[in-house]
Amino acid sequence: MADALHTSEARIVAASRVQDMVFAVLGITVLLMAMAVLATLVADLMSDGLARIDQQFLTSFPSRRPESAGILSAWVGTTLIMLVTAFLAIPLGVGAGIYLEEYAPKHWMTDVIEINVSNLAGVPSIIYGLLALGFFVYGLGMGQTILVGGMVLALLILPIVIVATREAVRSVPSGLRESAYGVGCNRWQVVWRYVLPAARPGILTGAIVGLSRAIGETAPIITIGALTFIAFLPPSPIQATAPFVNFDWLNSPFTVMPIQMFNWISRPQAGFHVNAAATGLLLLLMTLVMNGFAIFLRYHLRRSLRS
Repeated sequence: MADALHTSEARIVAASRVQDMVFAVLGITVLLMAMAVLATLVADLMSDGLARIDQQFLTSFPSRRPESAGILSAWVGTTLIMLVTAFLAIPLGVGAGIYLEEYAPKHWMTDVIEINVSNLAGVPSIIYGLLALGFFVYGLGMGQTILVGGMVLALLILPIVIVATREAVRSVPSGLRESAYGVGCNRWQVVWRYVLPAARPGILTGAIVGLSRAIGETAPIITIGALTFIAFLPPSPIQATAPFVNFDWLNSPFTVMPIQMFNWISRPQAGFHVNAAATGLLLLLMTLVMNGFAIFLRYHLRRSLRS
């Protein structure tokens, strides 16, 4: 009887190992296929657009002639839009995530809010563009400006930041909270001095991943009426005279790199297609830099917490 039981257990263990191996092989195969497709696309962009990237391309405005066209207004507009998006989405998302996880009472209303926040993370971006067009542009009369563009992208990534914040706060060991309460800290002191520093790597990583998604969005920006051809820059946020900060750029029209790519790729001339490939390569580089910064920041903060 014991031998039969031992044999049965050995068969179950062997079958489980085979299943694990099959799943691992399938997973590695899918990963390699995805990486191969991505590498092919990047290689195609590099072969088409790498030679086009130079100082003239980065410092020139769009033109009707592909050899003299540049992306100055596009990358400046993208940078300013990302500043507004980060300024709005990160504080609001982190605050909402901390409230839902640490302060909100557990009842049906909180459950409804949590379900809706999770669902909003999967809503198509064009819906946010239509919302911004109807409410911000026409309803409030704010116009098709950098501020509205940053607001619609902030709404787009706000659920991502909230979910990332909640997961990061939830991963903090409960013993840390109990120890802080044990030495006499109140709830705010526990959250501010202990929970938030421990969750900071995950929060910042989620925020930068959300910004990496926003930087490539086109549908909501086109919906609110961003320009496809712009040959001027918004006013500088920094000025030489007091108060040294200028907010007029928030009310300026704009364009972004994905829209500039769409404009060029829709033209029949091959030179514009090369410009679009170069713009896509730069946009991919900006996204990789942001994600690389998130990885470095997470690693550095985790090391500082351990030491």
